[in-house]
Amino acid sequence: MVSDSSTGAVPSAATGLPNAQVYPLAGAALLFGLILGYFLLGPKAEPPAAPARAAGAAGSMGMPPGGHPKPTMEQMKAMADVKAAPLLEALKTKPKDPKLLAHVAALYQSTHQFKDAASYYTKSLEADPKNVTTRTELASSLYYSGDVDGALHQLQQALKDKPNDVNALFNLGMIEYQGKDDPARAVATWQQLLKSHPDLDRKPIVEQMIAEAQQKAASKK
Repeated sequence: MVSDSSTGAVPSAATGLPNAQVYPLAGAALLFGLILGYFLLGPKAEPPAAPARAAGAAGSMGMPPGGHPKPTMEQMKAMADVKAAPLLEALKTKPKDPKLLAHVAALYQSTHQFKDAASYYTKSLEADPKNVTTRTELASSLYYSGDVDGALHQLQQALKDKPNDVNALFNLGMIEYQGKDDPARAVATWQQLLKSHPDLDRKPIVEQMIAEAQQKAASKK
């Protein structure tokens, strides 16, 4: 996601420089032949399964190719709690520090604890309501928590605060396309993205996503 020096947030799987935010998503879309909101919308709850040939014997034992069992959600929650402990301790003395709250949220988001992440992003926004980066991350966590409408609301608010924000527009299009099954609206949103950012360095990839959404919209008529 486009960096925002006002947050100081620790980059999560959904944050970082623009190329690490907007564009790896499109790369994943091309790789899997699908439009996946993996990087923009935060880590997916379940990563794509490895091809059977790559999995080999380990796959038949319920293990990924590396031979190490995939951590359960409970184990990931436990790891997140351990990593968050010093931050949570610091919050006792600075309970409304938006940067600290966003750090905790990003940690939980990176370990797929989306409801916990959404809670801390919400608290961060209570202290810093105009922070578009934090609000866009909140939308990601809400989306992966199953609250599609809540995610849309947060992105719409982000765009009121910062019209034509690259990441908010891209994410909005992704949720319209995936979460609401509204490819026509997604096309309009991504066209707005390209119109407001004509020099977007990965413009061809966004255009390809628009073309795919247009095809789907046409098939629904």
